[in-house]
Amino acid sequence: LSCALSASKRATFAMFAVASTQASATAAVSAPRAARRTNVASAVGQSHALSSKSSVAVTGANVAALRCTARATAASSLFGASSSDSKRRADRMSVRVSATASAATPAASGGFKWKGANLKAAAMAISLGLFVNFVVPCPAGVLPQAWSLLAIFLSTVAGLVLTPLPVGAWAFCGLSVTVVTKTLTFQQAFSAMTNEVIWLIVLAFFFAKGFVQTGLGDRVATFFVKVLGKSTLGLSYGLTISEALLAPAMPSTTARAGGVYLPIIKSLAKNAGSEPGPTANKIGAYLIQSQLQASGHSSAMCMTAAAQNLLSLKLAASLGVVIVSPWLMWFKAACVPAIVGLAVTPYIVFKLFPPEIQDTPNAPKEAAAKLEKMGPLSQDETLVLATMGLTVVLWIFGDAIGMSSVTAAMLGMSLQLITGVISWQNCLEEKGAWDTLLWFAVLIGMSAQLNALGFISFLSNSVSGTLTSMNLGWEAIFVLLHAVYYVIHYLFASQTAQVAALTTAFMAMMIASGTPPMLACLTMAFHTNLFGAITHYASGQGALYFGSGYVSMADTLRLGGIMGIVNMLIWGVVGGLWWKVIGLY
Repeated sequence: LSCALSASKRATFAMFAVASTQASATAAVSAPRAARRTNVASAVGQSHALSSKSSVAVTGANVAALRCTARATAASSLFGASSSDSKRRADRMSVRVSATASAATPAASGGFKWKGANLKAAAMAISLGLFVNFVVPCPAGVLPQAWSLLAIFLSTVAGLVLTPLPVGAWAFCGLSVTVVTKTLTFQQAFSAMTNEVIWLIVLAFFFAKGFVQTGLGDRVATFFVKVLGKSTLGLSYGLTISEALLAPAMPSTTARAGGVYLPIIKSLAKNAGSEPGPTANKIGAYLIQSQLQASGHSSAMCMTAAAQNLLSLKLAASLGVVIVSPWLMWFKAACVPAIVGLAVTPYIVFKLFPPEIQDTPNAPKEAAAKLEKMGPLSQDETLVLATMGLTVVLWIFGDAIGMSSVTAAMLGMSLQLITGVISWQNCLEEKGAWDTLLWFAVLIGMSAQLNALGFISFLSNSVSGTLTSMNLGWEAIFVLLHAVYYVIHYLFASQTAQVAALTTAFMAMMIASGTPPMLACLTMAFHTNLFGAITHYASGQGALYFGSGYVSMADTLRLGGIMGIVNMLIWGVVGGLWWKVIGLY
């Protein structure tokens, strides 16, 4: 009625409504009429209340019109309209009032709200840089430009730990500061964008996408469950061995965890009646922790098994340590301690964190049924197998024909794109790859410039000189620096971030103290994989497994601390003896 009638007609209806209401006080009315009048009175009261609340936001004329509308609605109801019709009209009117008030006074609905960076975390990170740059005096022998760059670098690294913004965004801000303050030129700031290792890491993300998308990784893991899955411990060994075999061709520990092993473990646990919560310890919690702890050895065994491995070798090269046939040399040095670690880790976790269910007779049958349902290798799986097989062969023997690791990866990925195994849209949607490209490039670029400006050599010579003055041999300094590097990771939420921030300096200090360069660089690269499970935030895979909800925070930290020390002992003792045998020192 309010939309169809003129203002004068609405007033007439309103007057009639008042007269009808007054007459109804002395007249006998039926129950239905009384019920309708009660509903209408409620609607009129709500409309008046809404008009009153909106009077600040709308003009007086609008308020009057809205009130007339409400009264007209009441009159229409008294003429015989049902209470539901009246309610619908009142609801429509309420929407109009709310929309008008909202449009007129947007600030009244909440005011200004900060949606940017975490100001407290940002202030802490920036304060560190300002303190270094303006309060701490620049040491003699260090260029002012290098000191300013160090301050920006420290603020950037602090931001990666405190995360006032996403990692890529904060790194970009740090990079911008180096250019704005003219600490670096634009070309120097972006020089690392052409770094081979960074692009190899980006390609690793794409390769992992192919394994997950085609289901080939799932097939491999399920096969080992079928073969070794009669007991819970056997299940763990089957999953561990399969990851060790997949790792060289799937160069992302996080992708292996999230795309292959976590879904399989959750399925196995669910079938055994183990869910997050009271039943987690039946089988799920053990499988989660065993796989997480063993993944460090899988990642350390091969150069191409994890992104941080490639970065470590690039940083070693910046110090003049170039490894001939790096894939083979890496595997030769890492295979013995890695195999020992893979052999004992599931058993040690089994003893420290025993599952309630220790026999799983149905798991092989379920795995066999799943494989039968999958059928033979699909076309895409076959193509992934062929292209990745070629890529791995070229990674191993590429030096003999003059083909670098990144060139081999580019060839393999090009073949996958051409054959349609993975589409360019899939690559564009892999946000983690592009984010990594930016923030890795920023940290590597800053680190390289600090080295070029002489700061890294100044730091390494100063620290090694101090340690040497304490009459410590290179062996003691070597162990001490590794211990410090391990403990520092409790402050980092990324293995690769720690590599980019600290590895160059630690390698340089070891070499300056007399440690054989090859030993220093390879062991630092191995080391970075061994603390990825000490906390729930120590690595991408750590966060994924903890997020499944099977293992409590207390158990995660307890087992992580114990197994971290076990890993260091395995690689320090077994690895140390093996490295002596092969002549690393």
